[in-house]
Amino acid sequence: MSGRTDDTARTATLWFALLLTLTNGFLDAHTYFTRGQVFANVQTGNVIFLALDLSDGHVGAALAHLWPILAFIVGVSIAAHIKSGRAEHVLPYPLRWTMAIQVVTLAVIGFVPGTVSHTVVTVPISLLAAVQIGLFRNIGDLAYLPVATTGNLMRCVESGYAGFVEGRPDARRATGVYSTLILAFAGGAVIGGVASRAWGVHAIWLAAGILAVTLLLFIVDRDAVA
Repeated sequence: MSGRTDDTARTATLWFALLLTLTNGFLDAHTYFTRGQVFANVQTGNVIFLALDLSDGHVGAALAHLWPILAFIVGVSIAAHIKSGRAEHVLPYPLRWTMAIQVVTLAVIGFVPGTVSHTVVTVPISLLAAVQIGLFRNIGDLAYLPVATTGNLMRCVESGYAGFVEGRPDARRATGVYSTLILAFAGGAVIGGVASRAWGVHAIWLAAGILAVTLLLFIVDRDAVA
């Protein structure tokens, strides 16, 4: 098995998905408490506020919501480039480098004072979230989202119906996986809220640490299976 194929297989394991999802729950709570009460991972709110500000003629305020959206677009494009295999011609093990860059970025953000414009923080987090959505969307044959819980909640209910009403064992297993992901996201948000109240902007270093552990396990666990 090639290094790239081996890395891709490890991103589709449950342990990897749980650590990634927990970290993103943490980040949502952290940016809400310390960076202007925004959720930087997903863009639904930014699209709504952009449209509302434009309808009110507040162009400057609208631009503040435009930058995270553009960063998200760039992040998805980067993920598509990595998945195409072209990045590996320039940089070996691109998935590992992607994780490492996320760790370093979050660590650096922890040094950014709360008095600085929140866009300085939310834009790179939006880009990182987009890269994660583009690269990490499967646990075995199950689709999931590491940065938001709505889709996972919907799949949990659907698989629960198929498993417990229609009697499908594979669907019951899927229900367990999605339930665990939802709990991981919620648990990460609880940890993020408590840590952010205690340590302010520096709490993000804890999220960087979790991702660093994820990267370490990602490299070491060559025999992981979905």
